[in-house]
Amino acid sequence: MNSNRDLLPHASLVTSPRLLQAVQRLLRPLARLLMAHGVNYVAFCDLAKGVFVDVAARDFPDDGGTVTDSRVSLLSGVHRREVKRLREEMLLQMPPSPVVSLGAQVVSRWCADAAYLDSQRHPVALPRSASQGGAVSFERLVESVSKDIRPRAVLDEWLRLGVVTLDGEDRVHLVEHAFVPARGLDEKSFYLGKNIGDHLAAATHNLLDGQPPFLERSVYCDGLSPASLATLRALSRELAIDAMQEINRRALQLQEADLGQEGASQRMTFGVYYYAEEAMAKRGENR
Repeated sequence: MNSNRDLLPHASLVTSPRLLQAVQRLLRPLARLLMAHGVNYVAFCDLAKGVFVDVAARDFPDDGGTVTDSRVSLLSGVHRREVKRLREEMLLQMPPSPVVSLGAQVVSRWCADAAYLDSQRHPVALPRSASQGGAVSFERLVESVSKDIRPRAVLDEWLRLGVVTLDGEDRVHLVEHAFVPARGLDEKSFYLGKNIGDHLAAATHNLLDGQPPFLERSVYCDGLSPASLATLRALSRELAIDAMQEINRRALQLQEADLGQEGASQRMTFGVYYYAEEAMAKRGENR
């Protein structure tokens, strides 16, 4: 088993005031979200306890590759009698809805396959059924990704979530060029964990001197008027959609080329975000 000394390069980061300040800033929006949904500090601590146990077990095996409850207890700070229970509970986590899991794949193909794009490479409205549109229809689009879920079930769920609309000619319109439900707490929560989790994982990899470093950058500017913010928000959205669609098209091409190849088990995430608020100095806040 590795000694405590072996863990000091990581543990020493905890003593950094700047790191603790950064973590406090990360926790602020999370605390606001949780309290808005009735999750208090005690419930959050119970949740965090299980995550600490899971990370200790998955990411910090000893030299022999084994993970004992005692070692997990030592690393996580959670009492050993709770470790076994928490490790078992993590294995029972509820998987996402099949429709939610399928959604991003269907939208990716809709936004990347030339058959479903107009001359400007924007997703076209699709006839709902194959009897109306043949190969270029919503029904065939869903079936090209998976035949395990009925296209009608996907359509009904997407209409509920506000991902698509249905016009008077029975054509399906994509509301967003990425799978972002307009409604549905469970669905939005799934993508919150997926997107923000990967963003934070990339930043953590870089902070721990992981090689090669991941792309994790942002642009910052203050002293802006509301009109300027509106301009930048529109520009950010336009450029982001173009960038994501280009990455998506290339990723699908490479995925097809890699099919069946040894080692083709990697995954990637590429994302962007935009945020604006009153500058902290104007609000008189001390963060």
